Amino acid sequence: MGAGLAVSALGVVFGDIGTSPIYTMQTVFDPGDPHPVPISRDHIYGVVSVIFWSVMLIVTITYVSLVMRANNDGEGGVMALITLVKRSSDKLGKRTAGILASLGILGAALFFGDSMITPAISVLSAVEGAKTIDPGLADWVVPITAVIIAVLFSVQRHGTAAVGRLFGPVMILWFGAIGACGVMGISREPEILRALNPMYALGFMAGHFHIAFFALAAIVLSVTGAEALYADMGHFGRKPITLAWLLLVFPACTLSYFGQGALLLQNPSVHDAPFFLLTPDWGRLPMVLLATAATVIASQAVITGAFSVAAQAAHLGYLPRLRILHTSASTMGQIYVPWINTILMVAVLTLVFAFRSSAALAYAFGMAVTGTITITTILFLAVARARWNWPLWQVIGLGATLLTVDLLFLAANMTKLVHGAWLPLLIGLATFTVMTTWQAGRKVVTRARDQVEGPLRPFVDEIVSSEPPLTRVPGTAVFLNRGVETAPLAMRANVKYNRMLHEHVVVLSLTTTTVPRIADADRLSVDDLGYSDDGIIHVTATYGYMDRPNVPAALALVDSAHTEGPLDLSGATYFLSKVDLVMGKEPSMAPWRTRLFIGTSYITSDAAAYFQLPPDRTVILGSRIEV
Repeated sequence: MGAGLAVSALGVVFGDIGTSPIYTMQTVFDPGDPHPVPISRDHIYGVVSVIFWSVMLIVTITYVSLVMRANNDGEGGVMALITLVKRSSDKLGKRTAGILASLGILGAALFFGDSMITPAISVLSAVEGAKTIDPGLADWVVPITAVIIAVLFSVQRHGTAAVGRLFGPVMILWFGAIGACGVMGISREPEILRALNPMYALGFMAGHFHIAFFALAAIVLSVTGAEALYADMGHFGRKPITLAWLLLVFPACTLSYFGQGALLLQNPSVHDAPFFLLTPDWGRLPMVLLATAATVIASQAVITGAFSVAAQAAHLGYLPRLRILHTSASTMGQIYVPWINTILMVAVLTLVFAFRSSAALAYAFGMAVTGTITITTILFLAVARARWNWPLWQVIGLGATLLTVDLLFLAANMTKLVHGAWLPLLIGLATFTVMTTWQAGRKVVTRARDQVEGPLRPFVDEIVSSEPPLTRVPGTAVFLNRGVETAPLAMRANVKYNRMLHEHVVVLSLTTTTVPRIADADRLSVDDLGYSDDGIIHVTATYGYMDRPNVPAALALVDSAHTEGPLDLSGATYFLSKVDLVMGKEPSMAPWRTRLFIGTSYITSDAAAYFQLPPDRTVILGSRIEV
């Protein structure tokens, strides 16, 4: 099981960062760049050294060694950091925790932008390798890329475990191949290994800052995918990811970068495709095919990460309730979100047809990555200080080092705003606006529903003391509700208009906590609502944000001693309260924001299916609420 999980992790998690060698070096020395890096021996040594130490600092130290320790019961990603920050609000202060949480939501939003750009640039860069074999294939690059991407998204429903088992062996072959090609390049110019010395990186940054600073916007491509390692941690766990990185992925990528540097020292004219030209002539076609397969896997890494982030955001109230399918019986974190999958596929195909080359997308790519990395570092430092009680001097010292690197990359990418970096910012800000608007709108609707529903206990008092008494019909009715304080709309409507209730009534509230999973033994609490013989009880079912709610299964856990009579769950009727949102004469938010909130509500998944209710025994009663 452990070896199989490690291979699956290799196939899903490392595709993005493992294919960065395809396009990083050629982008750095691209003469078409608005701020080109002239090819010289000193610059080649400097660039290779900066790449190596950037990967070491950002991926190995920041993510693998530090950030991945900040897991929320095994789950990673920006949303996990947000929940850890919120739990620490007593030490950080509510205002500071709120600001950091908003910053984290922006990081999650930028990650969605990364999830759209990665498949486009990765697959394009690999298919473009065909031009090194036959320049006449250039016209086929975009159509072939589009077909590959369409197929990739169509197989997502089968789950990351199935995809990982297929892709894992391919990635082992990939890393072996790029490492071997790197060794061949280094053997012809072994002096490139001098770039392991960090003084070459520091010398390049200090002595040629006017060139090196702009080069960082391309060098950041070497660390794209670092955020996917963290976001995908819930799929496979920290240990398999860490071992695969240290034992295979990092060494192979390092050898490839140094091999390309050695090739450029020998022949600077190969700057347009050093990765593919490092491969012997006889192996170029197989390498293009292998690179294409590997970049499909690169896309997989961010797609699965996007699924995880979207699911966590929905459970924590930053997105509507989404249809989430769990694709593994053994690993809870392996999920498929159809709506997110469709949005990503449309966005990626649009980018492919709009930009048409990896070089055009390269300027946009780094912006999303550097933004997410910087925000992740800030949140991690806050968690380390508040939850782990790190000394202040240690947090400041580590933060100054890591954030200096992150902010340099971020500033360099800001210089590419007019050349495409505006795109991920636009995607990120749009996603951020949707998420914060949904959170704010939910608060408005909650206040409005509180007024319409009224308090639950006085409502039960009215039922008990009703004259003449309400008609009670045989059977069990389950009314899903938002909490214990208010009466379900469906129950209130049933009493008001039908003047009847079932013999046994369960008011069921489902709550989501900031931990991933809740054990069945801790799932339920029962309240008789003040009467032990009226047949009306309130049950609270608690779920973690990675649990899949199952109402019938939860009710089966209720102890019959607390139900005021036997519950007939096999024939129970389930009542849902549906709310239609309309804009009021005086909207609680800005009109445009209110329209956005109402529009976003339409993507909410079917409640009956989401809570796994039997469709033939589910009744929906509605009400209209102005926002």
